[in-house]
Amino acid sequence: MPDKNQVYSPREDTFLLLRAANNEILPADTVLEVGIGSAYIIWNLSPCKLALGTDINPHAALLAHTQGVNIIRTDFADGLKKYFSLVIFNPPYLPTSPEERGDDWLEFALDGGPDGREPVNAFCTRILNVLNDSGRVVMLISSLQDFSSCEEIFSKTGFNYTVVDTEKMEDGEELRVYKLTRKNQMIF
Repeated sequence: MPDKNQVYSPREDTFLLLRAANNEILPADTVLEVGIGSAYIIWNLSPCKLALGTDINPHAALLAHTQGVNIIRTDFADGLKKYFSLVIFNPPYLPTSPEERGDDWLEFALDGGPDGREPVNAFCTRILNVLNDSGRVVMLISSLQDFSSCEEIFSKTGFNYTVVDTEKMEDGEELRVYKLTRKNQMIF
């Protein structure tokens, strides 16, 4: 039985990302949600051709499976092939020093490394392996991660980006959802 206390519960960032994903999704899309957590987003997506989730957390994977979600337990999208037209990702984004790190599975949903950007960089360097040539990514980024630094990561890893939705939190944190697409390659 999955331990729900070890799974990230839906919050403001989840709801914002879901809204942006539903604005982007098309009925013919093959969708991958990386880091599915509670499976709230995948359960509330508009209809599409296929929806699949991944999570490294065994509690999240088992919870999603018991809810009837197509789920693969893996890190990011490791082991999957270039197939998906839409990838959704809410990365762990809390800046976390080594002393602050916990030793439970929920930590994977929260720990963004010292600057909050480690999961963003890892995701961007690996996701092109599963994104089809005309695919898009919708990803949530927090002001805690420094927007311009994340935008640099997007550019350096082969993506164009636009901000498609934003929300200000009561504590002053700002959340943005970015849409990423492959940079056009000009062949002469």
